[in-house]
Amino acid sequence: MNGKRLEWLIGGLFLGLVLAVAMILIKPIGASTQFVIMDGIIWDAISPIVTETVETKSGYTSDNSYLAKNEGAYAKNVANPTNYAFVFALSIVFGGIISKMTQGPKLTEAEVNAPTVWNNKFGTENRLKRYFVSFIGGMFILFGARVAGGCTSGHMMSGMMQTSLSGYLFAFGVFIIAVPVALIFYSKKGAK
Repeated sequence: MNGKRLEWLIGGLFLGLVLAVAMILIKPIGASTQFVIMDGIIWDAISPIVTETVETKSGYTSDNSYLAKNEGAYAKNVANPTNYAFVFALSIVFGGIISKMTQGPKLTEAEVNAPTVWNNKFGTENRLKRYFVSFIGGMFILFGARVAGGCTSGHMMSGMMQTSLSGYLFAFGVFIIAVPVALIFYSKKGAK
């Protein structure tokens, strides 16, 4: 092991165990829908008329057609955000912060900047370029996942664990795009 960092195999096994326990005890994990719920909560605080949620005999509904989807499940979560999925999404953020604060030895400047493959191609002098490229890549994958009706954790991790066809199709789509892009992006031609 390298310092206090987990090796990929141990980390992968631990992640699989956590996913299995979450699915057995509560429900499969997923996070991107909670961004929609957060948007609804903020929007509701600014202009309640736009996302007004109404409790009916059969559940919740909203004048906002997106929040009214899934028999008002999104409207219900905007009205009552202290549910498992929303707390799970917040825990991802706070877990990352706690992990950063409690990590072992400080990373070297090269480790902070980027992986070696990035440094070899683009150098280490411009962190903003790496952040920009990472942000754009993240936006593309989040957009694709939401169009597919879920998120990367919902489709690839939980979906594939449940042998869901949409999970395998999403993973196939990610890799069929990611591999050629990586080959073009990190090709030896033009490397510094």
